[in-house]
Amino acid sequence: MTEGERETIDFDRVETPVGYVDLGRIRANAERVVAYTSKHGLEWRPHIKTHKSLAVARMQLEAGARGLTVATLREAEVMATLTDDLLLAYPPVGAQKLQRLVTLPERLDLKVALDSDEVLLALGAAAAGAGREIGVLIEQDMGMKRVGLPSSDAVVALARRASETSGVCLRGVMFYPGHIRMSEEEQGGFIEDVSVRMAATLGALGDAGFEPEIVSGGSTPTVWRSHEMKGLTEIRSGSCIFYDREGLDIGVADESDIAYTVLATVVSTAVPGQAVIDAGSKALAKESRGGGGGFGIVLGHTDVTVTGVSEEHGVLDISRSDWRPKIGERVRIVPNHVCVSVNLQDHLLAFEGGRHVLLPLEGRGRGPWRS
Repeated sequence: MTEGERETIDFDRVETPVGYVDLGRIRANAERVVAYTSKHGLEWRPHIKTHKSLAVARMQLEAGARGLTVATLREAEVMATLTDDLLLAYPPVGAQKLQRLVTLPERLDLKVALDSDEVLLALGAAAAGAGREIGVLIEQDMGMKRVGLPSSDAVVALARRASETSGVCLRGVMFYPGHIRMSEEEQGGFIEDVSVRMAATLGALGDAGFEPEIVSGGSTPTVWRSHEMKGLTEIRSGSCIFYDREGLDIGVADESDIAYTVLATVVSTAVPGQAVIDAGSKALAKESRGGGGGFGIVLGHTDVTVTGVSEEHGVLDISRSDWRPKIGERVRIVPNHVCVSVNLQDHLLAFEGGRHVLLPLEGRGRGPWRS
């Protein structure tokens, strides 16, 4: 069912809190990224963990995204219905996950990111046992210190092992510059460091006889400086489809780019200098990204911060604002980190063309998905 075929929702009767998206802004954001990547000879393989929605992923592909990036087997199963090009940017560990992986449609150009012999060998055995071959991207740590091999020598060693392992095919390398979260003006030295380290890795791979087809990287905080990361062929920037408070603080987006907010209702003004909304940690999440403190800001009143959250309450600090909300008034909150807020929603309320519809989040959850 397309958005045009979905039942129109009476906005005035919608219960809050609910994730609220502007489909026109989503399309504009997607088109802007594709225009940027095309200009610089890059591809966009957006990470759908941000939205987990078939409808939004379809918009990204229609705008010109090369394929999609996923983090879970559920997301892979869902998104395989839309594209023939998928990257699982997470090492699949365990027999059950490997079984789900190798039963994905054989038409898929499927690639898996990994950083260990253990995952490589288990993946190869599972793929060979299923009579198929799966692509491999070797992940290198570029400063975040979460996953990824520490050096170009380690990448080359794992590349050699991949070339000798049945069931897999070495397709390239990947990294995630998640440690680069400062303003665009302050990113230069960090981006240069990534470029130098990736050049060393690509040189070492070339000396060993490997020519990576894919060099996958990027993030939303660095999205508009991705072309400065030498050797990159694609970016996986995900939250640039919606943006959030962090994107505003860093400067990669402005308020007119925000496509996701949490629609909430003011439920109390009893305490002077504040108002309380019905969106707490179970709608906004409790992640302290961004430089301004708190857990979000009010769209249209960016001097008003969500200074505290409990499970179902959000406290707005209105002491620095002339705005005085009334009980029952609806507000739209820009969360600090959009991805974790979306994952807390049962569905998204979507607006376009003067009407509202509900969008399911098919990729949410962990269990197997069947259409």
